[in-house]
Amino acid sequence: MLGWFRALMPREERFFDLFTRHAQVTLAAADALRSLLKGGDSVPQYCREITVRENEADEITREVLTALRRTFITPLDRGDIKDLITSMDDAIDQMNQTAKLIALFELRSFEPPMQEMGEIIVRAAKLNVAAVPLLGSLAKEAGQLHSMTEEIIRLEEQVDQLHDQGRKQLFQAHTDAIAFVIGTEVYDHLESVMDRFEDVANEISGIVIENV
Repeated sequence: MLGWFRALMPREERFFDLFTRHAQVTLAAADALRSLLKGGDSVPQYCREITVRENEADEITREVLTALRRTFITPLDRGDIKDLITSMDDAIDQMNQTAKLIALFELRSFEPPMQEMGEIIVRAAKLNVAAVPLLGSLAKEAGQLHSMTEEIIRLEEQVDQLHDQGRKQLFQAHTDAIAFVIGTEVYDHLESVMDRFEDVANEISGIVIENV
């Protein structure tokens, strides 16, 4: 009886718009991270841009959680909405943590595998932007969502390989222990960014499985 009642009640659909806005801000941060990893004198500027984008994403996350408290009928399970926006926010938070590390040590040059990881992170962010609006049409878009989330997982595996390759190259190239430790920290942070995108993909996959 309750299920029929919920089906007939008007639902608050703007959650999908908020997800999309958050994903777009995250993509902007990923673009800044990719530019940052090219190195040079613009690194501090891109670090600041990532922080600005992370603050924007936090505001959207708060808007989602406020709407969740105030909305009686939601288009997805309430827990799924909370878990999805939290995992999305974790991805951009990790980008900001990466930028803070780079700013702390005043880094201005980055290894080629780090730059490749930045490129892959942008690709994952673009997939995220494409995927989250499709949650509003789950029955129709389930196949496409599955393909997108599988691609994000494949990208995460590529980043894992670059992480290991990069750390090995650092060990082989650096006699300076401090430079090795700092470089390893950058690799670990970049890997964590991609891990958070994998978390988003897993949340989306779970939503599809539960609702289709």
